[in-house]
Amino acid sequence: MFQKFDVLSTPDLAAARIARLREQFDRLGVDAVVVPRADEYLGEYVPECAERLAWLTGFTGSAGQAMIFRDSAHLFVDGRYTAQARSQTDPQVFDVEDLVENPPHTFIRKAGRENFRLGIDPWTFTSSETRRLEAAMEAVGGELVTLEDNPVDMVWDDRPAEPLEPVAIQPLDYAGRKVDDKLEEMRKAIAGKKAGAAVLSDPSSVAWTFNIRGSDLPSTPHPLSRAILPVAGRPTLYIDERKLGIEARAYLTQLADIMPPESFDEALANLGRDKAAVMIDPAVAPHAIALRVVRAGGSIVEAPDPARLPRAIKNDAEINASASVHKQDGAAMVRFLCWFDSEAPKGGLDEITATSKLEDFRATTGAEMQMPLKALSFDTIAGAGPNAAIIHYRVNTRTNRPIKPGEMFLVDSGGQYVSGTTDITRTIAVGEVPGEQKRFFTLVLKGMIAVSRLRFPKGTRGLEIDPFARHALWQAGADYGHGTGHGVGSFLAVHEGPQSISRRGEQALFPGMIVSNEPGYYRDGGFGIRIENLIYVTQQEEIEGGDRPMLGFETLTLCPIDRRLIVRDLMAEDEIAWLDAYHARVRDEISPLLMHQDDRAWLETATAPL
Repeated sequence: MFQKFDVLSTPDLAAARIARLREQFDRLGVDAVVVPRADEYLGEYVPECAERLAWLTGFTGSAGQAMIFRDSAHLFVDGRYTAQARSQTDPQVFDVEDLVENPPHTFIRKAGRENFRLGIDPWTFTSSETRRLEAAMEAVGGELVTLEDNPVDMVWDDRPAEPLEPVAIQPLDYAGRKVDDKLEEMRKAIAGKKAGAAVLSDPSSVAWTFNIRGSDLPSTPHPLSRAILPVAGRPTLYIDERKLGIEARAYLTQLADIMPPESFDEALANLGRDKAAVMIDPAVAPHAIALRVVRAGGSIVEAPDPARLPRAIKNDAEINASASVHKQDGAAMVRFLCWFDSEAPKGGLDEITATSKLEDFRATTGAEMQMPLKALSFDTIAGAGPNAAIIHYRVNTRTNRPIKPGEMFLVDSGGQYVSGTTDITRTIAVGEVPGEQKRFFTLVLKGMIAVSRLRFPKGTRGLEIDPFARHALWQAGADYGHGTGHGVGSFLAVHEGPQSISRRGEQALFPGMIVSNEPGYYRDGGFGIRIENLIYVTQQEEIEGGDRPMLGFETLTLCPIDRRLIVRDLMAEDEIAWLDAYHARVRDEISPLLMHQDDRAWLETATAPL
């Protein structure tokens, strides 16, 4: 099993740990510190040795920041985690704040004072985030202090060791492009910005550039590493050589110089001493990188990570591989849903049992189809009844809830396979569900279909598409508090930028980009609904009478949507036609992959025309 269900939150230890942290303030010369949920690579997922926020506060969500003053402590989380933060922290120690409406840089303008000193570890903040904190401190007459050592590490005695998992080579059949071609494209981008070198600080960019993968993290298959790419000459890869077997070492030494991670600081200083103009992405790179270069005499060219956009635009090999693995993943999901429909009405089924069974179906299906499940793309979100209203709910042995007839079960899950990354959400009826819940399910489905069918001109951004997913809910006086879609990697991060379908989606969409399409609705303490397919951007046929080329989406995910929850009268005829055509495709492509007659019979019923 990849997923574990242990209770990891330790709010009862927070008071003592924060007291020890405050004892360091005088030595550090600060009045407060900010502790983000971040490591030195600034990825979404962090290894155990970097779970500083969870260790300090008890909060185990994937996004948040703590601000610890001498006499108060505050935990900042977004709307996905408000309920979780309150349940996982000691209210005598922490006030829970809104990370979106009142982030630390806004909060400090009210709580700071003249000569106030706020400390941060610059390896755990981007340059953009650091500038916002600096501006806030200047506004109150204070000072932002960039610390040499992480303040939590100074008091975390039993901190786990850093991971040393082996590096694997990503086959060209799935990567689709040779490393030399990628390097040449990136060198042109660096030269175009008048820089002498670029720092690849995002391990996913390093993995994509060099066609390698790893398992240092539980859900994102990249090795923790960095690279410096000069505009001319060989790149240097900074990675612990203990991760490199004979084959990986022989492969990588043909492409780059290999150096230990601890030499990275000196390499940055050398660039500075050479008066180099170094390109970094201020939105993703740790601020410490810019500090090292500038303090040594160099200059910074701020520009997007040169691998980020090319990585997001999947080539034909990546799209074809993803389409293939989505059929396999769809077969696993159908087997799970067939099993669920037979077991849930009997009673006795709970969230952990369902989650474990779904992972088992993915693993066995992968083994049968010779594309093994390498990892989960994230811990499965499996919520019954009111637990489904917690957007990023993670079941554990303390919260595990029976799945009862008369309610809905939401399961958001995905797998990592060498050929691609999957992410799917289905909301399932358990027996007869109240009519109000069916109404909201149908409104969510209408939004998902609206995005799936959309045609839009070149240059359209995700923020312009997002309202189509919300329109039906808005007309009913409802909405949801998360983005409609995120980018997805190719056997890399399940949440990948720069593209998204959201209110913050400034990136124009290009053919080849994979995004999720996942509107939802959540009633606190009542129920939750989300329907999610992965889709990718394609060039569409010309529209008769039109005067410009159009883009659109093709669907990757192949799995039935629960017809029992649909209020047919709320659906337009063209929406019904889309759903029937989608279900016909699911039936045609998944049925041949099912070995058991019961699964095929269930699929036939589940995909019948509405």
